Parts: sequence; structure tokens; C-alpha cells
Amino acid sequence: MFVITTFVLLTIILLLILPLVHYGTKPSREIFLLDFACYKPSANQMCTREKVVDQITNYANLSKETSDFVKKIINAGGLGDSTYVPESLLAETPNPCMKNARRETEMAMFRSIDTLLEKTRVNCKDIRILVVNCCIFNVVPSLCSVVINHYKFKEDVISYNLTGMGCSAGLVAIGLAKQLLQVHPNAYALVVSTENITENEYKGQDHQMLLINCLFRLGGAAILLSNRPSDCYSSKYQLIHSVQTHTASSDLSYNCIRREEDEGGRTGITITKDLLVAANRAIESNITTLGSLILPLSEKVRFTANNIIRKLHFGRTQPYLPKFKKAIDHFFSHVGGKPVLDDLQRNLGFLDEDMEPSRMALHRFGNTSSSSVWYALAYAEAKGRIKKGDRVWQIAFGSGFKCSSAFWHAMRNIDYEETNPWTAEIDGFPVNLDNLIGSSPFLLEPSKQT
Repeated sequence: MFVITTFVLLTIILLLILPLVHYGTKPSREIFLLDFACYKPSANQMCTREKVVDQITNYANLSKETSDFVKKIINAGGLGDSTYVPESLLAETPNPCMKNARRETEMAMFRSIDTLLEKTRVNCKDIRILVVNCCIFNVVPSLCSVVINHYKFKEDVISYNLTGMGCSAGLVAIGLAKQLLQVHPNAYALVVSTENITENEYKGQDHQMLLINCLFRLGGAAILLSNRPSDCYSSKYQLIHSVQTHTASSDLSYNCIRREEDEGGRTGITITKDLLVAANRAIESNITTLGSLILPLSEKVRFTANNIIRKLHFGRTQPYLPKFKKAIDHFFSHVGGKPVLDDLQRNLGFLDEDMEPSRMALHRFGNTSSSSVWYALAYAEAKGRIKKGDRVWQIAFGSGFKCSSAFWHAMRNIDYEETNPWTAEIDGFPVNLDNLIGSSPFLLEPSKQT
């Protein structure tokens, strides 16, 4: 018994010390988020759920059975009647050509960046680092080049274009920008996150591929980071931790979301019923690492001791769920869809009010892919909930399967902002979702809490 007790104590000590050793060896340069901006499309692109069903049905010439499936997915997905769809897909004769796809992405990027530069008063020629992420839309020249050309960045700008990385790519980009800012002093880093709906639209009858048409909507965000000490006083947040997890070594995780052709040769994104299982594995690994960095000592000890006891098979011990609310004040998740948010809430033990920003972002703007965590954060800011010293956790997950977390400290109270996409309508939220959601006909495998 003494040997086992000693083993447990040594394991706990190692768990507490290793993160400090790992992160303590890196350069210590504070990273600040000056501000961010979310794209709000024009009102003529706004669609009700019924209109989206009609658009998808007509575009792909769906059968009655498949059209009913689409309707059930949309009604069960958590989206409301004011999400946005590209103009080219709303036309009487949809035209998802390269020109329209490029126009969609440029509108999302340029409007977000324009708003951000206006808010921060930063000259784009002073931006040293540029990271752009968009999963599906991969053009030549790259989207980085599109931004550099449009804003006439300096020739020595350090640029990275991330594609094919799914809905977690926005926070992956934040992590990459953080690493670059650690080695380039007195620099600004611009991160642009968006997705392209025009090139994502699937024109077939496969139910697993139609999920993308049902849930994804127009959106984009631009984020400005800085390592300049003088920006400490004007910034909104300080980036404390960025944690990345990639579980593609597992075949189940690797194959749960993939782009491929259906039996008729039509390209689309397949989402399998293993999605929740893969997501849970990646999220569990990610939050275990994050938890070792942010949880109070008492929670670390309880979690570690419980994990050791279970691994040593001492009786039927239930998993201990760390109380993350002791370490955070606000939680903003990627809004993959209602089933995903439900599963995340259950596994993390969060209350409805903790999930409110993410659920409202899904309801109002739909799944905007990698930018969705910024719409959720903008919701909390519009509500006046972010106060100086608050601890903010963003988490996103997507194909691969990947999970990324960003942990921030609020540097000041966030006041009213006219450019916030929620400002004009925030008093109407939260809304009651009970009468908007039915049961999903696409049953995902429930994850097991481990």
C-alpha cells in the first residue's frame, strides 16, 4: 500500500511540474489581442430555415425523401431564421463558379479587416505577420496573397496560408501567430479566419454529405495580435495559453470528416456517425493539457488521483470531471451544431448560461466554421459581460480530428461597440430554442465520458 501511495504522489508531482518545465523553457513575450472584428453580411443575404430548405432542394434537385431529411436536420441543428447564404446560391439559377466563390471570400475578409483596422487605427504597412485560414477554398495566388495585394502590405511581411484544417483552424492560426510573435519583437500579427460556402455546396443525394449544406453559413473574422509592451493598456485580452491537439493517427478520427466524391462523382464533405466519438477523444486530450495549466491545485490533485485509481482498477470508480468553472469565467465553443454542443456541455458539466453565447451564435449566424468562436465572444461583449481580469476560454474542433484551445485574460472592461455584429439586436437575446428544435434524423454515435 505504501508503494502505491508513493507512486500516486510522485505522479501528481510530475503532473504539476512538467507543464512548468515545458513552458518555462520558451521565450517569455507577452501576447496581446488588440481587437477583433466579425463579418456581418448584408440583409439581402439573410435566409429563414424554410428558404434554406427550398434553396438546397432546388439546387440539388432533391427527392421528396431527401428534402424532408434536410428540413429535419435544419430544424434540429439549432439554427434560426436569420443566417446568411452567398448571393450566388440565392439567385434564381445558382452559379457556384470560381468568380462568385472568390467574391464571397473577399467580401468576408475585406470587410472584417477594414472594420478591424478602423477600430485599432493600425496601419496595415505596420503589420509584420499575416495568417489566413480557409479550409475548402484554395486559390492561386493564395488568400494571403489576395490580402497582401489588396492592402499593399510590405514585401517583408511573414505570411502563412492554412487550408484543409477544418473548423479548428482559426485557433490553430492564433497558436501559429503566437509562436511567430515570440521570435519577432515589436510586431503586429493579423489573423483572418473564414470559410467558403459557394465551393462547399454539395449537389447530390447522399445524406452524410448534405449536412454541410444544412449547417454551414457565411461568416468571417479578423483578429489583431501584438507583442508590443505599449499595447498592454489598449488591448482587450492577453493570450495566456494556446493548446493544440491532433488525433489523425487514429483511423476513426481521421475518417470522420473528409472531402470526397459520392457514387455519382459529385464532390462533398462526408460527416460520419463517428463524429462525436472522435470529437470527444480530441477534446478530452486537449482539455487534459489545458487543465494542467489553468486548473487550481485542488482540482489537479483530484483529477490525477482519480485517473490513477481508475487505471489501477481499484473498484468501479467513476471518472472525476474537473470543475473548470473554478478556472474560467467565460466559455466559447465552436458551434458545430446542437448535438455537438449538447455533448460538450454534458461532458464538461457546464450550465445552460455557460453555453448561451455559443448556442446564440449558432442560432443567429449558423456554423461559420473557424470564425464561430469570435461570434460567440462578440455576443458576450455585446451583453457587457466581459470585465477586467475575467478568464476566457475558446475551444474549436474539426476534421483531422483536431482540437484547439485559447485561454485569455481580459485586460479591461469591454464597453459598447457600434461595430459589434450583435449590437443592433442584442436586446432580443437570448431566445428560447425549445420551439425551434426537433429531433435529428441523423443519429450521431454518443460519446462516452472517460
